[in-house]
Amino acid sequence: MDLTTIIVNYNTANLLQKCIQSLCKAASEISMNVVIVDNASSDNSVSLLQRDFSDYKLIINDKNVGFGRANNQCIPFVKGRYVLLLNTDAFVSEETINKTIQYMDSNQRCGILGVKLLGRDGELQPSCRYFPTPFTIFLQRTGLKKFFKEIQLVDDMAWGHDAARQCDWVPGCYYLIRREVVETIGLFDSRYFLYYEEVDHCFATKKAGWEVHFFSDTSVVHIGGESAKSEGGLTSSGRQLEALQIESELLYFSKNHGHLTAISNVLLLSLADMIMAFKKIIKGKPKLSLPAIKHTYLVWFLYFKTHFATTPTR
Repeated sequence: MDLTTIIVNYNTANLLQKCIQSLCKAASEISMNVVIVDNASSDNSVSLLQRDFSDYKLIINDKNVGFGRANNQCIPFVKGRYVLLLNTDAFVSEETINKTIQYMDSNQRCGILGVKLLGRDGELQPSCRYFPTPFTIFLQRTGLKKFFKEIQLVDDMAWGHDAARQCDWVPGCYYLIRREVVETIGLFDSRYFLYYEEVDHCFATKKAGWEVHFFSDTSVVHIGGESAKSEGGLTSSGRQLEALQIESELLYFSKNHGHLTAISNVLLLSLADMIMAFKKIIKGKPKLSLPAIKHTYLVWFLYFKTHFATTPTR
């Protein structure tokens, strides 16, 4: 079989039909099996899946186990040469499946492949990313990047997205994996409930000797943030659940770069918040400094709650 597609759904019944229909249309010329996990949705997702997609393997969880763990539940049902992780808010174009599989067939050292991501309005989204460091996160949060032009931030949009290239990691909304990678290093680390799963997975994949590529010759429309809406607390930048994002970031640094890097992240985030709060105060807007102060509290709270960035909270 050519492809196993894994779809994790959480409260996105309004997107399931379009997502799966676009997938099936794009995969009409290949052999594919589909595994769908519902992560204890509170909308009508389960009834819709059971009614309209009963031919697929359905896994219905009675609680939300997190994005990474839900994907891991599908490993026993992988049959394809490649494994595609597809978000319910990502809609593939007709040629996407064929082109990306052909690219992987022609590039045997490519273990993971991502594609050009476009918003609903056609605007280019970050699709080809660099591994984060505490310092690059600090520069991004404070806006001090302009003084460190040689430092590469996680997202770099100032290059032509018209050619394939190697990169550090690609977003998980369209995440094509060679089966040998799954057999060698598995899928996602279960310590991440949400966010940083693909960063960590790409880090492990590259460490194992595989390459991660960005493929420019096709695109996927990605809405973003639809599942997270139902949890509340979306941040204004990136539409992320702030507490889970902070926790996953701490766990990632501790696991892959050691405790000193994790505490450096905590200290630099605190410094960034102090800078941001100070800017608001000197501008005569002290009330606007409160979000930065609350963010610092949350960072330190989660640092201790995760036992110094070693143990997930859920």
